[in-house]
Amino acid sequence: MTKRYVFLVSALIFIILLSNVSLLNNNEQIVLAEGDVLIASDKSIKPIDSENLVNEKDTSDVQSLVWKQIEEDALRMVEDSEGRFKKSWAIYMIKEARTYGIDPFIVYELLKVETGHTFSPDTVGPETIYGYAYGMAQFMENTAPWIAEMAGLDYEKSMLFDPYYSMKLSVVYLDYLYDKYQRWDEALTAYHRGMTGMENYKRVNGNARSQYATIIQNKAKQHDAVAMN
Repeated sequence: MTKRYVFLVSALIFIILLSNVSLLNNNEQIVLAEGDVLIASDKSIKPIDSENLVNEKDTSDVQSLVWKQIEEDALRMVEDSEGRFKKSWAIYMIKEARTYGIDPFIVYELLKVETGHTFSPDTVGPETIYGYAYGMAQFMENTAPWIAEMAGLDYEKSMLFDPYYSMKLSVVYLDYLYDKYQRWDEALTAYHRGMTGMENYKRVNGNARSQYATIIQNKAKQHDAVAMN
């Protein structure tokens, strides 16, 4: 079985599980929440107030709180997008982002900007000297194949229009860029302009804080502030 089929089957199973989310009992919530990595890092993942709970409650209670926060964040994204960003997409993306220690709202705002607030999986960007960018995360054909390989996935151009595939690549690429530069200004500007383009921007402007990087980070902070209240 190829990696592509494994990925598609996994996505199908995820959607089936999600369709029954309203019927989940606590044990099922634990299964869905299992595997989330909650770490305090420079990637600014929104913390869960479980510090005092660990010694007082068992692991299942903590995992239930994790799932509750994932669902709350997903609903916030659906509301903010006026329903354009589906709940199933949001939950999948949040879990992927947390696995890599990335603030999910960074990814959400990036997808919003890349699609012009439409969140359309069929988005095709304007023509550039390097060709077109495709899908929700706007990957070009000269970039997507090696990111897919880094993610352990097969690659075909048509797969860029699959929202789950596109979001997976976006998280993996952001993780790669952040690990390389250790700052979100550089990572986000490199996502938008390419790594060489980011270095050129930095050389001219003295920093990598492009309008693209600023908007995404500021919007993400606003979401995080609301979620913490």
